[in-house]
Amino acid sequence: MAQPLPFVLDVPETPGDQSQEPSPYDESEVHDSFHQLIREAQEGLELQQRARGAAGSGPHTLSGSEGTRSTATLRILASMPSRTIGRSRGAIISQYYNRTVQLRRRSSRPLLGNLVRSARPSLRMYDLELDPRAQEEEEKQSLLVKELQSLAVEQRDHMLRGMPLSLAEKRSLREKSRTPRGKWRDQRDHGGVCSSCGWLRYACVLTLHSLGLALLSSLQALTPWRYALKRIGGQFGSSVLSYFLFLKTLLAFNVLLLLLLLAFIVGPQAAFPPALPGPVPVCTGLELLTGAGCFTHTVMYYGHYSNATLNQPCGGAPEGGRCSPRVGGLPYNMPLAYLFTVGVGFFITCITLVYSMAHSFGESYRVGSTSGIHAMTIFCSWDYKVTQKRAARLQQDSIRTRLKELLAEWQLRQSPRSVCRRLRQAATLGLVWLLCLGTALGCAVAVHVFSEFTIQSPEAAGQEASLLVLPLVVSLLNLGAPYLCRILAALEPQDSPVLEVYVAICRHLILKLAVLGTLCYHWLGRRVGVLQGQCWEDLVGQELYRFLVMDFVLMLLDTLFGELVWRIISEKKLKRRRKPEFDIARNVLELIYGQTLTWLGVLFSPLLPAVQIIKLLLVFYIKKTSLLANCQAPRRPWLASHMSTVFLTLLCFPAFLGAAVFLCYAVWQVKPSDICGPFRTLDTMYEAGRVWVRHLEAAGPRVSWLPWVHRYLVENTFFVFLVSALLLAVIYLNIQVVRGQRKVICLLKEQISNEGEDKIFLINKLHSIYEKKEREERSRVRTSEAVVPPTLITDERDA
Repeated sequence: MAQPLPFVLDVPETPGDQSQEPSPYDESEVHDSFHQLIREAQEGLELQQRARGAAGSGPHTLSGSEGTRSTATLRILASMPSRTIGRSRGAIISQYYNRTVQLRRRSSRPLLGNLVRSARPSLRMYDLELDPRAQEEEEKQSLLVKELQSLAVEQRDHMLRGMPLSLAEKRSLREKSRTPRGKWRDQRDHGGVCSSCGWLRYACVLTLHSLGLALLSSLQALTPWRYALKRIGGQFGSSVLSYFLFLKTLLAFNVLLLLLLLAFIVGPQAAFPPALPGPVPVCTGLELLTGAGCFTHTVMYYGHYSNATLNQPCGGAPEGGRCSPRVGGLPYNMPLAYLFTVGVGFFITCITLVYSMAHSFGESYRVGSTSGIHAMTIFCSWDYKVTQKRAARLQQDSIRTRLKELLAEWQLRQSPRSVCRRLRQAATLGLVWLLCLGTALGCAVAVHVFSEFTIQSPEAAGQEASLLVLPLVVSLLNLGAPYLCRILAALEPQDSPVLEVYVAICRHLILKLAVLGTLCYHWLGRRVGVLQGQCWEDLVGQELYRFLVMDFVLMLLDTLFGELVWRIISEKKLKRRRKPEFDIARNVLELIYGQTLTWLGVLFSPLLPAVQIIKLLLVFYIKKTSLLANCQAPRRPWLASHMSTVFLTLLCFPAFLGAAVFLCYAVWQVKPSDICGPFRTLDTMYEAGRVWVRHLEAAGPRVSWLPWVHRYLVENTFFVFLVSALLLAVIYLNIQVVRGQRKVICLLKEQISNEGEDKIFLINKLHSIYEKKEREERSRVRTSEAVVPPTLITDERDA
């Protein structure tokens, strides 16, 4: 059976390429060679088709290979846009050079042993005598090099990258077409001072470039917990990994806020410490839990900061306890710095949080469907640059876990649910929701009762250990109520593990909001009214510190008894190998709860973000160790493609927005203490801005623009509403843009499928038409042969 000839496609001129100029180097000769190859291939295909038609082959369908179709169908296939390369200059060069390389590799020289000794040519003249195409190939290659030299460096690299050649041939073409290196090489051959300077400059550039690449790779390697996050994602999947990524995001927010507070509040006050009102208490070690004692008169709390000028002495006698600066100066106003630093820190945190949420939303919701992602995961996930065994093992675990999640999601979509099952699940869901809401309401009532007890018990005022009662009760409620909700959730088995996690997050969030709302009323409502003659800001800051510390302590106990002890009991006593699963919803809400406490306490304890940073670092290493040792991967793997967006949304709207409302109320409405803090003797904290404006107006016309900025940009509520409206508009527009992108992607996918169906339909129609014509021609030939007498046919054959 004859082998099919190679099928070479024509190069039609597309409308998109008409603006490009043709190649100035013998483009007509290039196209002539293309058309000659096409004619040879088509003649061979026609001969094969006639031979098969003579052998009695039936009509061929479209589902067969291209060698079994008719010549007309193959012409139609060759003229399809998906099988042509266009008439751009780079495509012509690439296709032509690929064709010449293939011909060069096919051409084989005859052995010298088969030739007569007298007729054997010399080895030096062998290429010129027996292989004249080698010189033509060299000329064509030189033309290609000239063509590449006429292009820019970026276009040349892009064209070489797209050529279907080996790496050695691409490297050779790049070296030949690179002119600066040749010039420097010539200068080095000629010698001289200029050549030495040029090579020295070139060596310095290469050294700096290599150092930059090494620095970038080292910075990437220094990313916090880089290997640990890869290991967690590979063994436990994207759902558990989303918790640790969220913890890393919270750490970045706290570091950003702490830098601002250290630079503009804590640092200046530590450089100019105020006089202490009395003797410093002796540290007993219990202050690490209570935050009181020797920590009270430090930069840790609001009461330590003064309302005086820090960079110059007072100009006159104090008026009402206030140190008035000298006229004509711009002192470092501590009340103003305190107020504006907290405000700017919250504003930067808000912008960063909104940007992170919008970016995460765009990354997770941009793609409309996951069709074809299984094949991409199988064939395109492996990184061939990985050489270490540990990295290869991590990549294997990651790909295996990813495939499990994708298959679980696909199986979940394929499983139907009956109507009775849906009704039963709805009834169970409503009952469990009522019980969970009742639990949250009971926790809020218990917090309110204990807070009133701590306020009305004067005998507990001098005992530091009694200060831990309210934080301990609240932490126990936050620890026990989620377990009760989890037991109730076992009554309503969800088909989707993602939906199960979302429902658990909603229930835990309602519990946290109820508890925090009661505590905010306790701090700004009851404590301000009861502790009028005391520094109530320090007491609120100490209580928020105790809540953070007690939450961390109970988290350690929960990790110890809830994961480690349960694993030991399960393995030793129950003789089961099944380990507990990592509760994502409860652990994430604990992080959001701790971060909300930090934002609530920034105004009363500027170093509270530092405590939160230490807590997050310890939580990461404790949770990572417990996860790898005591927990197992989810029994029902699920793809957490939107979890990061959900976490950031919960952090932004219930947590950050609630903390911002709490602090705004404290700044605008609550009267500060008269004996401590930078806002003493003021009716509200916001009045410090007005006092500063009056001092600026008395300082002279040089700073007259600052009162204008304060009056129209700070005091004017229209500007605040405008900024809020702009933020909401940005969020809304980003959501609409992502939705529009998803719709466009869906429309493009639908259009691609429709175009494929149109091509198949047209090819089938054309194939049937041409097959019908060929059958008519065959029948016409047979009838003409039947009309001719047999004697004439035998005479023609004899002739």
